[in-house]
Amino acid sequence: MSRAANRLALSLMTTAGVVAAAPAAAHAHGLVGRADLPIPEELFVAGAAAVLVVSFAGLAVLWPRPLLERVRERRLLTPPAVADVALGLLGVLLFGAVVYAGLAGTSTPTANLAPTAVYVLFWVGIPVLSVLLGDVFSALSPWRALARAVGWVAGRVARGRLPEPLAYPARLGHWPAVAGIAAFAWLELVRTGNDDPRLLAVLALVYATVQLVGMSLFGVEPWSRRGDAFGVYFGLFARLAPLVRRHGRLALRAPVAGAATLTPVAGTVALLCVALGATVFDGFSQGALWSSLAPDLQDLFRSAGLGPGAALELTFTAGLIGAVLFVSGLYHLGVHGMPRLAGEGAARRFVHALLPIAFAYVVAHYFSLLVYQGQATVFLVSDPLGDGSDLLGTADRQIDYGVIDATGIWYVQVGVLVAGHVAGLVLAHDRALVAYGDARQATRSQYAMLAVMIAFTTLGLWLLSKANG
Repeated sequence: MSRAANRLALSLMTTAGVVAAAPAAAHAHGLVGRADLPIPEELFVAGAAAVLVVSFAGLAVLWPRPLLERVRERRLLTPPAVADVALGLLGVLLFGAVVYAGLAGTSTPTANLAPTAVYVLFWVGIPVLSVLLGDVFSALSPWRALARAVGWVAGRVARGRLPEPLAYPARLGHWPAVAGIAAFAWLELVRTGNDDPRLLAVLALVYATVQLVGMSLFGVEPWSRRGDAFGVYFGLFARLAPLVRRHGRLALRAPVAGAATLTPVAGTVALLCVALGATVFDGFSQGALWSSLAPDLQDLFRSAGLGPGAALELTFTAGLIGAVLFVSGLYHLGVHGMPRLAGEGAARRFVHALLPIAFAYVVAHYFSLLVYQGQATVFLVSDPLGDGSDLLGTADRQIDYGVIDATGIWYVQVGVLVAGHVAGLVLAHDRALVAYGDARQATRSQYAMLAVMIAFTTLGLWLLSKANG
C-alpha cells in the first residue's frame, strides 16, 4: 500500500472513530415527538463541532496531497442490454400505477398510494437508493424510457434519417433543473392541499410531458443530464455511491469520491442551495420561532388585500425564499473566505463539497418519515385506490411505530449530519490541495469553510431539536 493510501486509511479510521464515539441524530419531519435526550442538546452541538475540528486537523496532517482528483474504479460486470429495457419498463409501469391511483382512487391522502409514493418513496427513497446503488433513477426514469423507445421506433421507421437534436445551450446549464426542484419544494412546503392525490397525478403527467418535449428538442441524454430536475438531482447524489456505471459497465469506487468528478455548469450551485434551503425551511417551519413569526407576516399580507389562503401561501413562500438565500449566503461566505479564489468560479469549484451535506440533511430530516410512513407501502400497494381491495393480502397491515423510538432517531440523525459534514470537509480539503498546490496554504484556505461546516451542522441540529420539540 502506498504512503498516500496509508494516510487516507489512517485519516478515515481516525474520523470514523471520532464519529462513532460522538453522540448521534434527531427528530424528522414532525411525525414523532422528540423524546427526552440522555444528555443536553448543547453537548451534542459541542461534540459535533469537536468532531469537525479534529477531522480538519487530521486532514491537515495526514492528507498532504490530493487523492480524489483521479478516482480509481474496479470493474465488476457488464449488465445485459435487456436489463435496461426491463428497468425502463418497470419505471413506466410504476409511474402509470401511481398516476392511475391518483386519478381513479380515493381523495383521502393516507388511503391513496400516490402521496406516499411521491413524497416518501420517490422524494426520499430515491436519494437513499442513489447513494447506496448509484444512479438508479436514470435506469427507472419513465420519461427517459419512453423517449428512448420512441426514438428507437422512429429511427427504424425513418431508417436513420431523423433530424439531429438541437445543441443544448451552455448558458442554460442546470437552470431548468433548478426551476423544477424549486417548484417541487414549493408544492411540498407551501401549497395548500399538496397531498391531494388527483393534483399529484395531474402534475406528474404535466412534468412527464415537459420532459418528453425537452428530450425531443435536445436529445434524451443531454436533457436528462441538464434539464430533467429529478434526473439531475438524484444523479448528483449518485456521485456519492460506491457503484458507478460507465460505458455500460458497473464499477466499484470509494464512497463519496465520485463527488470530486462533478463538473459544475451554470446553475449547479443554485440547485444545491435550493435543495439545502428547502430542507432547512421544512425543519424551520415546524419550530416555535417560525410559529411566532408567521402570523405577523401573514397579517401583513392580509392587510395588503390578500385572502387568508393566499396570505398563508405567500408567507410560506417568503420563508422558503429566505431559507434558500440564507443557505446560499452561508456557502458563499465560506468560499469568499478563501484567499485568491473568491468569486463564482470558486463557488463552482467547491460546490461538490455540498453534496454529502445535502444528502445528510435529507436523511436527517426525513428519516422518521421514511422509516414510519415507508411501511405504509406494504398495505397501500395492496389497496392502491383505497377502495377496500386487497390485491396482495397485505391491506390489513399497520405501521409499526415501535421499530425505533424518538431517541434512537435523534442518534441516527446526528450521526448522519456529522458524517456528511466530515465528508464535505474531506472533499473541500482535497480540492484546495489542487487549487493551491501547497498543503499548508490549502489548509489555511479552509478555515472559513470549516466555520461554514460547523455552522451547517449546528443549524441542522438546532432545526431537528426544535421541530415539534
